[in-house]
Amino acid sequence: MNQHIRDLAKILASNPPRVVFPEGDNHIIQQAARVLEESGAAQPVLLDGEENAISRGATMLTSGEADVMVAGIDHPTKDVLRAGLKIVGLAPDVRYASSFFVIDVPQFQGGEQGLLLFADCGMNIQPNAEQLAAIAMSSANSAASLGWEPRVAMLSYSTKGSAGGDSVELVTQALQLVKTGRPDILIDGELQLDAAIVPAIGQKKSPDSPVAGMANILVFPDLGSGNIAYKLAEHLAGGHAYGPILQGFARPISDLSRGSSVDDVIGATLVTASMAQAHS
Repeated sequence: MNQHIRDLAKILASNPPRVVFPEGDNHIIQQAARVLEESGAAQPVLLDGEENAISRGATMLTSGEADVMVAGIDHPTKDVLRAGLKIVGLAPDVRYASSFFVIDVPQFQGGEQGLLLFADCGMNIQPNAEQLAAIAMSSANSAASLGWEPRVAMLSYSTKGSAGGDSVELVTQALQLVKTGRPDILIDGELQLDAAIVPAIGQKKSPDSPVAGMANILVFPDLGSGNIAYKLAEHLAGGHAYGPILQGFARPISDLSRGSSVDDVIGATLVTASMAQAHS
């Protein structure tokens, strides 16, 4: 596990949040909860995994009985999203919910101490320009809550007009919406992946960019590209993908992959809990 992720546990130990795990009957959840409790990073609350457990967990968030919900290891994403939307609701200033992963690829030296934030890899299938801009802004907020200085790259198959097409136009429209609505965010696009994270290539392809080669947040143009990218990082590059973590909701929620390991659950919980602590 990346040292930056490990450091989150030390920070959380000063005021460990109450984390509800609706699928508390799952042995992976039980092992992860034990590690989190012993480290002092969280106060786990394990439910019984019954059919309505996710709804019960979401209700605990709204009632103040829990600070964070980590669910989904035994349920499809739609179940977690339904509980989030119907029970928890969106944050007051948010129109669109989205999700992100924190990606840890061994030997990668860029991003944020070797970490990258990928969005949106789990929710919005074909976002329009307004939705894509919302994903970028929410991702910047999430990264800031983790102690990062957000540097957002709006990804495409084109870098600064090197190719055309509807997808490129969509990304550039979203970029302008972010620049207008949140001029405080360091963002650029459209950028190809290599131009976004490799300094030498970023300098060559987009020498005037404030982000090229140094991005720590990668916003993908659609769910297909984002989902494929995070699975490539996991299964071909030997990386860890912590999440998906939902953003834009009134309370922090993580929607685990059903293939999550103990380490994945711990990492996702630490990230989600850190967001809760930052907003408390």
